This record gives sequence, C-alpha cells and structure tokens, in this order.
Amino acid sequence: MTNRAVVSEAIIARTKWAGVTPAPLAGDASNRIYHRLTDPATQETAVLMDADPEKGEDVRPFVRVANYLRELGLSAPEILAEDEDFGFLLLEDLGDGLFARVIADQPDLERPLYEAATDVLVRLHKSPVMDLESYGPRMMTQRAAMAFSHYAAGITGEDQTDVEHKFSKLFQDILIDTTGGSKVVVLRDYHAENLLWLPGRSHLARVGLLDFQDAMLGHPAYDLMSMLQDIRRKVPAGIEMTMINRYLQATGLDEHNFRQAYAVLSVQRNLRILGVFARLAVERGKPGYVNLMPPTWDHLVRGLNHPALAPVSDLILKSLPAPTAANMQKLKDR
Repeated sequence: MTNRAVVSEAIIARTKWAGVTPAPLAGDASNRIYHRLTDPATQETAVLMDADPEKGEDVRPFVRVANYLRELGLSAPEILAEDEDFGFLLLEDLGDGLFARVIADQPDLERPLYEAATDVLVRLHKSPVMDLESYGPRMMTQRAAMAFSHYAAGITGEDQTDVEHKFSKLFQDILIDTTGGSKVVVLRDYHAENLLWLPGRSHLARVGLLDFQDAMLGHPAYDLMSMLQDIRRKVPAGIEMTMINRYLQATGLDEHNFRQAYAVLSVQRNLRILGVFARLAVERGKPGYVNLMPPTWDHLVRGLNHPALAPVSDLILKSLPAPTAANMQKLKDR
C-alpha cells in the first residue's frame, strides 16, 4: 500500500506550505480525508484533500467540475497542486463560513443567503453544460430502490426483492413522465453544509461551493429541491416557496411541470438518502447518519402527497417502516 503521509509531504514540499503540519478537518460520508495547512509567516491557508484510489476515490471529477464552475465565475476552490495518480489535491481554502453556521449566528442573513444560492443555480442552469453522465430515470430509480434493499431490509431483516421490483417499474415510469426536457449540470449535494458564505466577494462569487465531484446532468429542479428540503436544517416554508418563485421567474420555466418534477425528485432523493444512510450505518460503521432519517422521512411523506406520486405512494408507505426510535436502533445495532 502507498505510504500516503510520504506522498502528501512531497506534494506539500512543492508549495509555500512546505514543512507545515496538516491539521485535520471534518470529513464527509466518503473515504476522503481533509487537512488544513497554515503558512506560519503569512497565515494563508489551504486544504489538502486525501482521496485514496485504493479506497475507490478519484480526484479527477472534482478537478474537472471545479475548473468548469470557476470558468463560470462561481466560487469553487482553485486547484493549487494535484497528484491525480495518488489522489491528492491542494485546494484554495474557502474558510469555515458554512451557510448553516452563518444562519445560526446571524438569522437575518437566512433569506439573503438562500437568494444568493438560488441565483447561483440560475447562472449554472443557463450556462452550457459540460460532458457528464446523465442522472436519468433508470439510474434515479436504482438509487431510490436502495430504500428497500438497505433501509427496509436492514430494519425488518426480510428480503425486499419483490416489492423493490414492483416499486422500480412504477417509479421509473413516473420519472420518465415528469422529469424530461433539457438537462443542466446538477451538483447533487447542494445544501447549507456544502455552501459557504464569502461576503468579501461580489454577487454570485459570494457563494462558495463544495462537494460537487458527483455532478451529473439532470433536471433543473434537483439542486434547488436539495437546498430547500434540507435534512440537516429546517428551511422555513416561506423561504422555500419564495426561492422556487425566484428561480421560476429568472428562468421562465413552466411552473406546473417544474413543481411536479420538484415533488417527484424530492421523493427520489429522500428514498435514496434513507438507503444510503442505512448502508453507511450497517456496512461502514457510521450509525450517526441514522439520526438524520426522521427529517428525511418527513420530506418523503410530504412529497408523496403530490398527485404525480399516486401510483407508488401507498406501496412506499406500506412497505417502508417509519424511522421510529426502535427502528433506528435496529440499524445502529446491526
């Protein structure tokens, strides 16, 4: 196996942070590890991403998408140094001003921050797309079905194959009917703990972007829904409706079709999250993600009230156990 400490030191040695001891930063649900470097002379900082290819990580998508976003005038981190073969990136440090933290400290900034983040999506969606894989009905259905194979199966201990197949056929048809049309770049994890407030910059550049390496081509409603139906913080209903209206006014998209897709994609995303979090708890030893299941469930149930979801609503609600305290403990104990 690669001695990653030695490789990272060699990369850092080529920069002005040579000799600096990296300080650990909070990670995410992936195998990526982050460290902050601080130049003792200037106090300038940078972030080292350690994405080990031997653990299935690949920094190349991050680099491609970061460069694309920066070309649009958006604030993705600048790549300061890279070693794609070993999976290291030295990145511009955009700071610690996550939307979630800023809003908690300064509640009066909540609406301006969401307005700015909505405007970033408008700019992104009006721009020429980059060459990316499509996040289409078949893949979205496969990801949503994880709610049965990982979440429901993890709680009940029962095989879910039959109900999963029935769900998949019905749900893929719904996605085909409701999420067609032109595709845009979707970052797929666009929410208050991946967005940074950079008040020293101007207009769209005030929104720092993180965790976009899984970007794909998808429906324009996806990232807006991800931001406004945040499972980590409750976005007021008034702000959700105002931002949807702001986006529609700026883009001119058909309101009925957009809101319908918004609801369907909400169900898709929240089913996928239930499955992913169950897998992280059971297979990766990360039970903390189970605690995010109740708000995920709430968004799921709300989305299922839309008429477009009528063909699968009863099936989902009857087949998936609610994330009660007892059911959540079952996942944590596995």
